[in-house]
Amino acid sequence: MTNTTTDAAPDIRPFRVEVAQADLDDLMDRLARTRLPQAAPTDDWSYGTPNGYLRDAIDRWRTTWDWRAEEARINAVPHFTTTVDGQPIHFIHVRSPHEGATPLLLAHTYPGSSIDYLDLIASLVDPVAHGGRAEDAFDVVIPDAPGFGFSNPVTDAGWTTARVARAYDALMRRLGYAEYGIHGSDNGAMVARELGLLNPEGFLGLHVLQLFSFPSGDPAEFECLEPQDYAALEHMQWFQSVGGYNTMNASRPQTVSVGLSDSPAALLAYSELFNSFGNGTSLVPLDTILTEVGVNWFANASAGMSRAYLENARAEAEAQVNAAPTGVAVFADDFQTIRVFAERDNSNIVHWSRFERGGHFAALEVPDEVVGDIRAFFAALRG
Repeated sequence: MTNTTTDAAPDIRPFRVEVAQADLDDLMDRLARTRLPQAAPTDDWSYGTPNGYLRDAIDRWRTTWDWRAEEARINAVPHFTTTVDGQPIHFIHVRSPHEGATPLLLAHTYPGSSIDYLDLIASLVDPVAHGGRAEDAFDVVIPDAPGFGFSNPVTDAGWTTARVARAYDALMRRLGYAEYGIHGSDNGAMVARELGLLNPEGFLGLHVLQLFSFPSGDPAEFECLEPQDYAALEHMQWFQSVGGYNTMNASRPQTVSVGLSDSPAALLAYSELFNSFGNGTSLVPLDTILTEVGVNWFANASAGMSRAYLENARAEAEAQVNAAPTGVAVFADDFQTIRVFAERDNSNIVHWSRFERGGHFAALEVPDEVVGDIRAFFAALRG
């Protein structure tokens, strides 16, 4: 990876993703020497990522996946780096050709990165070319969170979602935006809500795919639940039963990152969230998963990604109510935000939509639906 400084913008440096051939050869060599674990009694996802899936995925990674083509696709949009709060931050920045475009920050998932949103950029920045209206145009800024993708290495401790939110606000100001909004999913949704709590001057609002609000223990909360809310509670319980990475990342991130940093097969297996833990609902194509994992492999990002969970687990923060304008899009096979809990924690939910197709990585699965809902939320804010 390379970056160069320009005299015109000394604080913001152009960046290109350029993986050395030796690093690509090393990846292929490691994949060729993969030693899979002893097989589970059944070759399905009930014990975790199965050998059958890994064997096929590794073969595809080695034989038909084309990193150079993916690298060119990634570099087709402008990339930059800067330093905020002592931390290198990599980001994509694409300006709209339409005057008066709304500045929009897109905050990515775990275990994703800024490339989560590559398929949304063209429609967001130039809606007229994609069947939309000029007034729905956005300038887009897509950072890698500290420790993810190319925002490495993490220079010190304490990079909680709240600190990331403050860094993102500083980034938008550095880019010259007096006002902006944010869209986020997963980790990015939590950063978006932190920006809502911060509610800096000129902040337009947040559009998220999840509001992570849970029962408080008050029995009265359950009196307003609908049948679909009980199904959502069951989904929460299922996720807790399979999401062991949450506990590992939040307790022993450096331990688990040894294997993830040394074995691309381990990093692929540990990224099973892209497959919705094998429950059959994920629409993320395998080649897309391989590119997502490949970016974090080449950036050696696993330790920073994992430590982000521990930083949040150690943070002592009182519960706060987000009063910024908030929009929620709930996808059928994703975490099911329960509105009665969400409204307890977020007092200004002005947009709520549901989609019958798509899951946790909706931007990778059904990008047109995500774009449409982002447009609808910010259009409503404009009135």
